[in-house]
Amino acid sequence: MNPAQGPIFNTEEHAQELTILERVWRHPRGIFGWLSFTTHQAIGMRYIVTAFIFLLAGGIEALLMRTQLAFPNNTFLGPDRYNEIFTTHGTTMMFLFAVPVMEGMAVYLVPLMLGTRNVAFPRLNAFGYWMYLGGCLFLYWGVFTNTAPDIGWFAYPPLSGPEFSPGKRPDFWAQMITFTEVSAMCVAAEIIATIFKMRAPGMSLNRIPMYCWSMLVQSFMVIFAMPAIMIASSMLLSDRTVSTHFVNPAEGGDPLMFQHVFWFFGHPEVYIIFIPALGMVSSIVISSSRRQVFGYTAIVLSLIATGFIGFGLWVHHMFATGLPQIGEAYFTAASMMIAITSGVQIFCWIATLWTGRLRMTAAMYFVFGFIAIFVLGGLTGVVLASVPLDLQVHDTYFVVAHFHYVLIGGALFPLFGAFHHWFPKMTGQMIDEKLGKITFWILFMGFNLTFFPMHILGLKGMPRRVYTYPPDMGWAAASGLATVGAFVIAIGGLLFIANVLWSRKHGKLAGNNPWDADSLEWAAASPPKNYNFAYLPAVTSRYPLWVAPEDQVIVTGLRNDRREVLVTTLMDAEPHHRYVLPPPSIWPFLTAVAVTIGFAGSVFNAWYITWGSILSGICFIGWFWPRRPVELEP
Repeated sequence: MNPAQGPIFNTEEHAQELTILERVWRHPRGIFGWLSFTTHQAIGMRYIVTAFIFLLAGGIEALLMRTQLAFPNNTFLGPDRYNEIFTTHGTTMMFLFAVPVMEGMAVYLVPLMLGTRNVAFPRLNAFGYWMYLGGCLFLYWGVFTNTAPDIGWFAYPPLSGPEFSPGKRPDFWAQMITFTEVSAMCVAAEIIATIFKMRAPGMSLNRIPMYCWSMLVQSFMVIFAMPAIMIASSMLLSDRTVSTHFVNPAEGGDPLMFQHVFWFFGHPEVYIIFIPALGMVSSIVISSSRRQVFGYTAIVLSLIATGFIGFGLWVHHMFATGLPQIGEAYFTAASMMIAITSGVQIFCWIATLWTGRLRMTAAMYFVFGFIAIFVLGGLTGVVLASVPLDLQVHDTYFVVAHFHYVLIGGALFPLFGAFHHWFPKMTGQMIDEKLGKITFWILFMGFNLTFFPMHILGLKGMPRRVYTYPPDMGWAAASGLATVGAFVIAIGGLLFIANVLWSRKHGKLAGNNPWDADSLEWAAASPPKNYNFAYLPAVTSRYPLWVAPEDQVIVTGLRNDRREVLVTTLMDAEPHHRYVLPPPSIWPFLTAVAVTIGFAGSVFNAWYITWGSILSGICFIGWFWPRRPVELEP
């Protein structure tokens, strides 16, 4: 495991080693092989594609709602159907798209950025994806069998409890949560382990790429936040299925406890979505400005501070429930203080761009759009931190406008920018830049046309979660304008899909590093091989691809005839030992099926938890049964 200058290998030896690597890391064939993949590129791409499919589903649901609200007394949707679509839209966007797509990007990019060949626990990675897919199918099985949840994506009791919501609709929502949060925690555990213990030699903590820092903070937030929502949904489900009394007030339960536990997850959830977007923006800014980022330490500390403070302001969602004034004062202060950490990063990006040699790519268009939209959303967030004003606009469309500006502006625009930025790496072909810029302007105009009028609607008193409204309230013009904007957004989304499909087939060849970027993923082939790097890189700089070629080093000494990776020390990333990753396996998929049987069946009969646990135990035995490492003949 010695660093070596150069590539020091002759052509014949290099070709032989590549052949061995291809054989060791190749994917199994056939349907069982497809179900057994454990390489991070394949699993990451599955997350991304699946999440975008459900983004499309959530977008269609949004169009249905906006069509219903286009003018007063519309009968396009009835109240019950509207509640189902409203609930499914919010649940899809928050649990089936926003968090999973960020996780998928991380699963794909983080090992490449760190200069390693896979995530730390590849089988856990595969299991996490199948659990996520199981949650998606479970929710939409309810949609297509006329048992879609109709209680809002927050499922407040007592309306979601057994007294007011008979049937299985809320049960589908509550158990879907368990699927997706198990998946999220699987990804968080492997991302933390990969960043801490599998970095390229020389990549000390002060040399980690900004995107990896953002995912490290996000993963720790997932570990602490996701159990809360699993507890909340499990309390609701057990009240409904086995007659416990956690949150059912008819039997002495406490519905406000549900809100506290839910929002202890719910507000960090915003930053679980938003913090990866900050890392994406930092990577795009560094590459497009072609200079080192201004304030590296300040940005890292801001990310960490955002993660900490994000757990200390959940009660600002509950100002209308009646709280002690000292508590309101604390959460008001925290809600205002968290704007400072985001502001620090925005000023660092502006300084980087100001002093760099800016290249206006489509990705940078989305970055500038993100800054403009997110600043406005952040300002309305500071306004809502004021208790007297919050009481006036609580549960109005002003709040809807605020959180869409924060979530779509703060997450979706950076995500689209990241997709344009890393598309050449993922596919080996350039995305059409001109079409990408047109897509940006359509989405930007459509977004503001949709959500800016909602501020006015909220100030005029239009409540959220209503399926229609009378004509004499003065809401028709702004609501109709918002509906037009929603269809403009749909046009932008279709244009983005067309650009991706066309560029995937007809785009120009990208090469390894079309942007002259700085981080290690651009040193791999485009698209990356299953093993990422023929020779693992070692780094001597925070920007390893911007150092002189004679100063770039590689790692030798790893065996190529088995899936061997290098484990490094936590602080300075010094080589510690070699570790053999397990081969592809069908057991993660079978384990996910067994767990799905337990989770899904428990909605109908609690005994399914027992049977699912037994099946899962059998699958875990197969998963962890010791086997000799598979090695090739020399």
